[in-house]
Amino acid sequence: MLDREEYIEQAHLFRSLGERMEAGIAAQEALAAIREEVLATTKLPMAIDYLVAEIKLVGTLSTAMRRLPHYFSRFQTFVMERAEHEGGRFDMRTALAILEREARYRAEGATPQGLFFYRFECLSRNRLDYQHGMEAVADDGLFDEEWRAWIRTVGRQVGFIDIADLVCVRSPEYWRLERREALLAGREDTGPDRAILFGEKEGRIARANRGKDPLFLFAALERQLGYPKVPRPAPTTPPAESPALLARRLERLEMRVKLLEEEARGGIDLGQFDPKRFPPPPGD
Repeated sequence: MLDREEYIEQAHLFRSLGERMEAGIAAQEALAAIREEVLATTKLPMAIDYLVAEIKLVGTLSTAMRRLPHYFSRFQTFVMERAEHEGGRFDMRTALAILEREARYRAEGATPQGLFFYRFECLSRNRLDYQHGMEAVADDGLFDEEWRAWIRTVGRQVGFIDIADLVCVRSPEYWRLERREALLAGREDTGPDRAILFGEKEGRIARANRGKDPLFLFAALERQLGYPKVPRPAPTTPPAESPALLARRLERLEMRVKLLEEEARGGIDLGQFDPKRFPPPPGD
């Protein structure tokens, strides 16, 4: 766990790095400039120095982040590794946006519930490796042992059991319904037999989304409880065509029309393409 000012500066680092890399600035140059901007009273300038040295040596940021586990969380390192993986579909801009939004959320006062849902949605939306991803999610100082054990259980059961069911049984809402059924059946209410990790509101939202797409659950939590939204990859738009490109395209179309007209009149004169027929001008 870091101080609030560290997370604020981390959010600035990831946002600025993404903007400058998108503008075509090399990563090491962008990092060197950002180092002069961040607060000197934080530990981030020293971390940036190490990032710059590592990217010059091996060309990656994740290797440096892995060697700084006291400053960068395991999930941050995992996201950067996936973005730097050759041949992967996970874009670097999306990875930096994910890290920036998480750092900003932690600066505002993150809760274990909100951090878990944010990270789990990041894995789901970007189709990242659940096996290693859930281990990275669990390895955080904000989670206690009960949380870590449950997150690892979710990692093993995801795909077999609905995430809404896994959340609901760890909330007071589920045990409220169990208590009511026990009273109606005349049974003794024994109370929860496992740790309660979520609040009543999370349980009610999870129960309302059982059997549905998990993205509906995440969207409802974001609307109702103000949990952070996961960045979506921006759709790539083709660049606007320049006037010169349009002129060349019109020339090609005119040439094709001319050839079609010649073919319709009885054949194409191939001699017009013979370079010997048109000798170069004097002096060439």
